[in-house]
Amino acid sequence: MDKYVITGGNRLVGEVEISGAKNAALAIVPAVALSDEICCIENIPDISDVRDLIDILQAMGAGVHHIDRHTVEIDPRSIHTCEVPYEPACRIRGSYYLIGAFLSRCHQSLAPLPGGCDFGVRPIDQHLKGFTALGCEYSLENAMIEVKADCLVGTNVYLDVVSVGATINIMLAAVKAEGLTVIENAAREPHVVDVANFLNMMGADIRGAGTDSIKIYGVQYLRGVTYSIIPDQIEAGTYMAAAAATNGDVLIKNVIPKHLESITAKLEEMGVEVIENDDSVRVRRSGPLHRCNVKTMPHPGFPTDMQPQIAVLLSLAQGTSIITESVWDNRFRYMEELKRMGAQISVDGKLAVVEGVPSLKCAPVKATDLRAGAAMVIAALAAEGTSTIEEIQQIERGYEDMITKLRRLGADIYRKVDPASMNVRVG
Repeated sequence: MDKYVITGGNRLVGEVEISGAKNAALAIVPAVALSDEICCIENIPDISDVRDLIDILQAMGAGVHHIDRHTVEIDPRSIHTCEVPYEPACRIRGSYYLIGAFLSRCHQSLAPLPGGCDFGVRPIDQHLKGFTALGCEYSLENAMIEVKADCLVGTNVYLDVVSVGATINIMLAAVKAEGLTVIENAAREPHVVDVANFLNMMGADIRGAGTDSIKIYGVQYLRGVTYSIIPDQIEAGTYMAAAAATNGDVLIKNVIPKHLESITAKLEEMGVEVIENDDSVRVRRSGPLHRCNVKTMPHPGFPTDMQPQIAVLLSLAQGTSIITESVWDNRFRYMEELKRMGAQISVDGKLAVVEGVPSLKCAPVKATDLRAGAAMVIAALAAEGTSTIEEIQQIERGYEDMITKLRRLGADIYRKVDPASMNVRVG
């Protein structure tokens, strides 16, 4: 398999442009299936997860026209099935949004259980709770889930835990339901708001997105629109952490600074300077990193998807820091890889104690999941010597042109191509 080869020690300096939000795109692309007309989606990130979702819609009959690398026109009127193809849907966590979208479109859906990063149990029980409340029945057989309803009727749904996926999926299913649906204890993440804005532009009636109570008044018709996806909060945070880890000075463009507030607050607590502009942030560091404690929380708290990246910084900080992971089980698997690079970390359940070290050392490591892979890149950039990172397909599920963007900032990074994979591609 291909790998990244990174020689650390270079300061990252310059400008980097942030792509469209992966987590918003993974919901907005399936949501196009709800439209009764053609939709044009702009600022789509060119990453494997999103490409796979577009391919799925095309396989189901949608007309797809790529206007440019980041703009796609999708005609859902020619979709002829509600059965989601097993490949590649089983590899993508966001494929579960196809269930809610097709449930709303044709009152039934047959789809594989979702894939994505492997860091513990990621149940869809809250999704199913919402679907059932709307009047659905479901069955699970051979890793396929089938959801059916004679009709969808608005209802009240209280989520037992704050879940971005369940919030969006129930919202998709309820858009064309009869009457009013209310989601209580809803997720408030920026991409929840972005999906609601997209649906509302099509003619949906969704109120309260961005709060913990969302109201969806069912409509019968959704028109085609042109819509631009918000910038990726986590990609921006990743480059902020990379700048801080390398004593860099980086202007991160095409961001919404308000979405980055929890990340900015922690970096500033660690002694990193963050200067906010209208649509950019400048991150620079000239002194030592200070210890701090981090607890992941649903938005507006510190995002779980930034936990591995901040752990790299804490590994280089003076003193002892504590990371509490309150969102996912087993999201500390990458810590063993980081320890191979000289980090001093002990893990107990959802708690990690990080003892800062003067520097990290080069090592061969692997990306255990998407964000862990980004953390390994940051660690390698800050480390002494040359490191290799395997399983890079995990990274490329969520980061567009990472090598190109980092090289423009002065990083010494390249992709080492496995001859065996070249043969597979040619064949």
